[in-house]
Amino acid sequence: MKGSRLFALSVLALAVSQAVYAEVGTLPEVTVTSTTIDDRFDSKRGEASNVNNISGKKVDEEHGKNIVDVLESIPGVTAEVQSGDSVKIMLRGVEAQRYMGEKPGVAIVIDGVPVQERTGRVNIDLDNIESIKVIKGGASYLFGEDALSGAVIITTKRGAKMAGLTASTEGGSFRYRKGLVRAGFSKGDWVGHVQTTNRQTLGYHDQGGSFADYLNGKLQYLIDDTSDIAFGFEQSKRAKDSHGTVKGVTQAWLDPRSFSGGKDYARNYDVGLDKMNVTYAKDFGEGGNLLVNTYLFEDHTFSWSNPSGFLRNIPGCGNGAVIVIAACNMTNLNDAYVNGGDTMQIQKGLKAEWRKGGEQVGVMAGLDVQGFSDRAVNVNLVDYTARGTAVSVANPLNRAGTVTADSRSTSDTRALYGEFKWQATAPLTVTLNARYDDISAGFESFIPLTAAQRAEGRTLTGQKRFRVMSERAGLNYALAPDREVYANISTGFRVPTVSQLFGGTITPTGAVAPNPALTPEKSWNQEIGLRAKSELLGMALDMDVALFQLDRNNFILNTGGQYQTAPGATLANALEQYQNIGGVRNRGLEFGLKTDTGRSLSVDVAYTYLDARFTRNDSYWMAMGSRTVPLPSVLYNNTGNVVPRTSRHKLNLSTRYRPVAGWTITAEANAQSGIFADEVNQVWVGGRTLFNLMANYELKSERGVKWSLFGRVDNLFDRFYYSTIRGGSDGDGNGVYNAEDMSITVDPGRVLTAGLSIVF
Repeated sequence: MKGSRLFALSVLALAVSQAVYAEVGTLPEVTVTSTTIDDRFDSKRGEASNVNNISGKKVDEEHGKNIVDVLESIPGVTAEVQSGDSVKIMLRGVEAQRYMGEKPGVAIVIDGVPVQERTGRVNIDLDNIESIKVIKGGASYLFGEDALSGAVIITTKRGAKMAGLTASTEGGSFRYRKGLVRAGFSKGDWVGHVQTTNRQTLGYHDQGGSFADYLNGKLQYLIDDTSDIAFGFEQSKRAKDSHGTVKGVTQAWLDPRSFSGGKDYARNYDVGLDKMNVTYAKDFGEGGNLLVNTYLFEDHTFSWSNPSGFLRNIPGCGNGAVIVIAACNMTNLNDAYVNGGDTMQIQKGLKAEWRKGGEQVGVMAGLDVQGFSDRAVNVNLVDYTARGTAVSVANPLNRAGTVTADSRSTSDTRALYGEFKWQATAPLTVTLNARYDDISAGFESFIPLTAAQRAEGRTLTGQKRFRVMSERAGLNYALAPDREVYANISTGFRVPTVSQLFGGTITPTGAVAPNPALTPEKSWNQEIGLRAKSELLGMALDMDVALFQLDRNNFILNTGGQYQTAPGATLANALEQYQNIGGVRNRGLEFGLKTDTGRSLSVDVAYTYLDARFTRNDSYWMAMGSRTVPLPSVLYNNTGNVVPRTSRHKLNLSTRYRPVAGWTITAEANAQSGIFADEVNQVWVGGRTLFNLMANYELKSERGVKWSLFGRVDNLFDRFYYSTIRGGSDGDGNGVYNAEDMSITVDPGRVLTAGLSIVF
């Protein structure tokens, strides 16, 4: 905090000293390009933060199966693929230690809408991307809650270039199939298109299949020469199973497809997503602009969860008798699960931004109003008991169809934000940002409580209000027309969840003590960087290098350990409680180099050095031994440990070669150093290097029809490696914690994809 104030004061002092020598009337016009709504302001000139842009054309040319294939070209970006199009995006190693569906610490914004999907992952239609913008460092000064490490802003396709008819098809390994049809028009003041896409695959892993149907489009009306209004929509239907994990390194080698790897806790997802948004834009001339965006998102998800227990009321399993056959144990049955989840998330809101440029000063003011609700219902899918003994008071029979949970969580946000941009001298630009968020979080359960539950302190409702300020102070100094230094301090924040605030008091049986005094997590990002354009042997170079340090000193941890249950914990004794007791520091270097893609040979480089360590994590309990007795737990002090699943070195090298007209050959190398798989830093996984190869051929006929064919090979040399590895307990219950306790997903290995597209 003190450092940020000193930095801000230093910025202002430098700016004032420079301004003394500035001649009135000689300064260039200032334009504010920061926005949370649109991508029409994409200049980096004068920008005080590390920013990367990817065009929709590049996204299309990658022919990737998910957004990870595209984001690999940006330093500091990592991502975890679950299945299908579902991806958890992380920046600068923040939140790499979490893997159970928590928020990623990155604001994901699509067409101005902050996407909040239940699992912390996002599902993105790669065929409907106009541009991607990545802002690194705390970004809550623009985007509000959860922008701890930055933001990924996606704008969907639009404009007259969508006119005409496009059809494409793809196929590949594991029965991957994709088909796309798009029709667009541009006539007078109206521009629009509609697109439908189907993706499906059986997947590499057992029960790893998925499919997705997308229908989306945009209609834009040019009101006059200075204003327009656009309506966008998307309707998607997705279904995916979730499997592929195995227990331990031996099983990963023997059974990489996880045919005998046990069962995932949750699977069989069926998701329906509806999105609508309307954006109005008005240019006033002389740097003046107004943007207004309103939206409605609905996410309806069904899923199975909790595969543990013993079936009743089926042949051989009985109702009241002791179970003695393995066929009644749900752990041994692929499709036997206890809970059927039915959730409905609704997001709606409005954003408005006004900006004004000028000779020396530019300003932007914004309003952000959000409403979010999550209705969750759990129903028993089967008749079951928790144990295989006779039905009794201690082992009750749970009936299929019984509603076991019915609740609604809400979050309402009212925020004001703005930017002040000052051209102190011709080379020096000073930027100050601030955002004020007023957030009300609430919870309500619709399952009545018993008298005994009320006596324990359980409740049906909870409410908490947070008021948070976020800031950025930065500068940009132009050393030359094609070279500039930038520096900033920025912040991000995340408010506690209702489950962290109220613990087990809002559940029928939970043992986590409430802590309504929790404060929002906050991140402080400091960075300094250099952007430059130059030439080497006649080849244009575009370089960006940044040094950064990102600190979080109050992140929320459970005193009973991560993903563990403390023996003997109750609401009264508070052995488990969420507290602001965690600290972590992520520091490193990011280097990006791009060359002119119009030449016959071009190269892109993205390198990241990252040192991510816990500065406080001294209350970490790990379960050891058999699960049939009260769990013995061991206390670890992880302070100073490396954050799990963060590589110290990561390199992406992409080379494009055009031997003759129409042909493009792309070779890519992805390398990363080893990682720890766990917070206690006992299980180490070595690094790996992967190679990808793609060939693309384009031909345009005399009638204007454009043909495009491609072939792509991922993991060209079929390298065996783990796409995910996680550890947090003695998984096999033998009292020894080692690599055989890891939860591992093995990468599919070499994957082939080919496709054809036609544009009329």
